[in-house]
Amino acid sequence: MEPVFKRILLKLSGEALMGSQSYGIDTKMAESVARQIKAVHDLGVEVAIVVGGGNIFRGVSESAGNMDRAAADYIGMLATVMNSVVLQDALEQLDVQTRVMSAIDIPQLAEPFIRRRAVRHLEKQRVVIFAAGTGNPYFTTDSAAALRALEIEAEVIFKATKVDGIYSADPVKVPDATRFEKISYKDVLEKQLKVMDASAISLCMDNSLPIMVFNMKVDGNIIKAVTGDLSIGTLVTVGDTAAGV
Repeated sequence: MEPVFKRILLKLSGEALMGSQSYGIDTKMAESVARQIKAVHDLGVEVAIVVGGGNIFRGVSESAGNMDRAAADYIGMLATVMNSVVLQDALEQLDVQTRVMSAIDIPQLAEPFIRRRAVRHLEKQRVVIFAAGTGNPYFTTDSAAALRALEIEAEVIFKATKVDGIYSADPVKVPDATRFEKISYKDVLEKQLKVMDASAISLCMDNSLPIMVFNMKVDGNIIKAVTGDLSIGTLVTVGDTAAGV
């Protein structure tokens, strides 16, 4: 199998590390995710990752209560650092050299984010995990993924979710919802489809950065996506119409 992308950014939700638990980190799930990432890395693809923190704390969640939004968001950023270090450990257990780069200065755990250094790590075939979002409150890890992908000149964002693409409605609540094979950035924004937040979609649209949405829980899906099998999910790109499946 030959990859069709040389450099990718994988956006993982914190829930991807949660497994069957209601919160926290399942190390077995982290190992499973790491194995899939290693399989892609072994193809020679340069892999960068942004991982969320929703399995531990989310600034806009109920657990934040009446906290100041900025303070809650900073706690969420720290949660992403925890997840990043767990994923780094899982990858290095598989002999994949990995670097965590944080937008918040935590030298004991991670390198500071420096764009040129991140690119150099990728060129040396190290997996790079970007932690702490953008380092600013009021921005989600989706926005961080779009920003970092553009900074490192990734060819695509792979948004790993728990469903097999983008639907016209929540497929859990609406069983006959239509899955799109391909959809434009404009349609995602106008239909208010919950793929990534609007600022992240707009940033990708302005810079023509494609987004591939697929189900990470299906083993082997990420390899299929990297090798060009777009049938496993939904491609968000330039275009005027949505193509349903």
